Amino acid sequence: MRSRMKEVFWSGVLPLFLWTLVSGQPSCHIETIRTELQTPKEIPTKLTFNSAFMSPIVHSFLGSQPTCLTSFTYDQVLQYEIGFLVCVAIGILYIVLMPLIGLIFACCRCCGNCGGRMHQKQTTNIHCKRRSFYLSTFLITVLILAGNVCMFLSSTNTSETVMRSPTELTDILENVKGYLNIIPKQIQQVTNESYVTVDTVKNNLVETGPLLGKLIQNGLKGHLDPAFNSTTEIGQVINSTSDGLLQLNKTLELLKPKVDVLQANLSAVRQRINNTLHMSDCVNCTSLQSELDKLSLDGSLEFPDKNDLRSAVDKAINADVIGQANKGRDFFDSIPEKVKNETRLSVQVALLELETLKTQISGVTKDLPLDVLKTISAPLTDVQKSIKDFSPHIERSSQISRAVGLILSCLILLVVICNFLGLLLGIAGLNPKDNPTERSGASNCGGIFFMAGVGFSFLVSWIFMLVVLILFIVGGNSYTLVCRPWQNNELIQLIDTSGLIPDFNLSKALNLNTNLKIVNVYSDCQKNKPLWTTFHLNEIFDLNSKLDVSEYTHEIYQSFEGAQINIANITILSPEVKSQLNNFSSSASSMNFSNIIQQINDVSGTNLSLVAESLDILAGKQSNQNIKDQLHGEAKDLRDIQTEITSNIMPLLLELNTTVKNLSAVASQITAAVENVLRKVGSAQDVLNYNISQIVKTESRAFIDCQLEIFLTFVHWANQTITEKVGRCGPAAAAVDRSEELLCKHLVESLNAFWLSLGWCMIFLIPSIIFSVKLAKHYRRMKYSDVYENNNFMMNPFPKAHLKPELLEMEKQPPFTYVHN
Repeated sequence: MRSRMKEVFWSGVLPLFLWTLVSGQPSCHIETIRTELQTPKEIPTKLTFNSAFMSPIVHSFLGSQPTCLTSFTYDQVLQYEIGFLVCVAIGILYIVLMPLIGLIFACCRCCGNCGGRMHQKQTTNIHCKRRSFYLSTFLITVLILAGNVCMFLSSTNTSETVMRSPTELTDILENVKGYLNIIPKQIQQVTNESYVTVDTVKNNLVETGPLLGKLIQNGLKGHLDPAFNSTTEIGQVINSTSDGLLQLNKTLELLKPKVDVLQANLSAVRQRINNTLHMSDCVNCTSLQSELDKLSLDGSLEFPDKNDLRSAVDKAINADVIGQANKGRDFFDSIPEKVKNETRLSVQVALLELETLKTQISGVTKDLPLDVLKTISAPLTDVQKSIKDFSPHIERSSQISRAVGLILSCLILLVVICNFLGLLLGIAGLNPKDNPTERSGASNCGGIFFMAGVGFSFLVSWIFMLVVLILFIVGGNSYTLVCRPWQNNELIQLIDTSGLIPDFNLSKALNLNTNLKIVNVYSDCQKNKPLWTTFHLNEIFDLNSKLDVSEYTHEIYQSFEGAQINIANITILSPEVKSQLNNFSSSASSMNFSNIIQQINDVSGTNLSLVAESLDILAGKQSNQNIKDQLHGEAKDLRDIQTEITSNIMPLLLELNTTVKNLSAVASQITAAVENVLRKVGSAQDVLNYNISQIVKTESRAFIDCQLEIFLTFVHWANQTITEKVGRCGPAAAAVDRSEELLCKHLVESLNAFWLSLGWCMIFLIPSIIFSVKLAKHYRRMKYSDVYENNNFMMNPFPKAHLKPELLEMEKQPPFTYVHN
């Protein structure tokens, strides 16, 4: 009894223990393919032009103004506005003084002053002055032209921004709505995944028979398959042995009669040769007596008794070893069906628990505060509708702004054209040697263009400065009060200021204990963080408790723990079959196949031709013709017998030799094969007798653990998705940034660039007026010629009778000598 227990330990329990150590905890290969969360589709911006070409200059000019939006006092407001007030004062002075100076200038010229008198004194440095005025006027005109170009571009950008702002605002709001609408869809995806998870586990439990049965089969397969395979192999060995014995008997049945006939014939010939050799007249015949004694078929083909082996083979065949192995395989294949029948009640209980669990998990997302998203989305739709209604008015305003900008640019360009025509015609038509009263028409036209530009400058400059002043107040304050604080988050901090917006408290609205700031929300959204982190939803929603499935999984586990899966045992090989196999092994090992092969080789080695040749030689020595003929005839008989052996006996001997060798090869493996099958069957039988219940329990636990692992995997995924992926608010921050870009980087920047360019032109109109007036004197045709002396030749004064009063005064003055360069 003790030896039997030891055998069981070493053959069954120990391998199972080692298998458990190697495999460790049963692994559950879960290949879960989760659908990616939907993401909002963003409508890209259509504003592609660059409106920031003058931003550095504008920012440098406006950057000197301090901003302080976190608190407001009168002193701070005054300090902030003092720079704007100075600029406004300068603009007002410009608006008042420019038309007043222009009026005074016009009146003064009408009175002959301020360059109104058509007379030019000829001095030695007059050409140097003209060139200086010319270069100064040219440079100032180029600066005005540069400002005019910037003014045209900024006006175009402003009108383009105004034109596209309704579409851009609609797209921004649509992006926000898309973001708000995608959040419930993402939550619904989590819910759908919970349904898929529960349905997956339900399907697995419904298929407990095949799935758990497969696990149990895998646990037994390593022990049963070698036994079944070795049993099949020994059955094949038995059949091969039986076939070899049948082939051996068949060959012997064919060979035995022929060998007997040859033995009789050979004995008769041998007797006749012996009689001939003993005749008295036979010469030297006694010398062949020794060869005559050896004359016989070598070997008797007397094989040992095969009946024992045949009987053992027949009994082994009748034991149906292969049939026993097939019955074991049928038992192995029936395990899933047995498991299904044994776990039917436990599966029903588990399915009821899963339905309850499905209801709980689906309720997780219902408790999330998603209604607030609808309350936000509805006003956005109303705003979009309002924008659509106002779009025609905005487009008309864009067209008006484009037209106004074009008109203003053209008016400034008119001054530039007058200056350039003056510069071009003046230098083209001027001959420095000509008398000022005799200047060419081209030169005179150049001077007229200068004065036309001056007059037009006086007429429109104060109106343009009024435009500059208005746009400066609007655009400058928009940048310093809105755009710059918006860019450095001071504007958002201002919204967070307590009491600025009545009854506004974000933390209180969300029932948060944390003091949540909009600036922090905006910062998190710029990092594309999820809503769970951004709004600290963990303070108002206990996600872990909602996703706690331990109660239900414990019930499912307990229901399967209580199930008793009983798999009826089976005997792979009965003791009778084992006895037949041992008998078969003993009989096969007792067969002496080497002796049989030796006898076959001996018969195959018979050669009667040598004796026949000796008889022919002996016959040649005989003088008695009768003896000679007898010896020749007996030699011929031996050759005929040898021919019969070669043609009829040898093929059968070769076939017999092959059969015996094959049978010998099979028989040499029988003992080892029988020992192998008995050892493996014994090991497998011990596992079935002592360890199958433990295997069933282990694999059942592994199956249930795998199903519960599916739930735990889903819970982890759902927790991670809700807290890390759902509602990533990057699109919301992008909408705010895009709004800031539309308002500030396109509209305000373009507007500021426009007034700065226009103001630039207005400032440089002042020196343009001064130098144009000065330069026009050098190109216009004078009415009065200055008296000058050339080559010591004194010009005669005009007759007094013909002199005007103005020249009478000039006559009293000493003459002026003018030297041509």
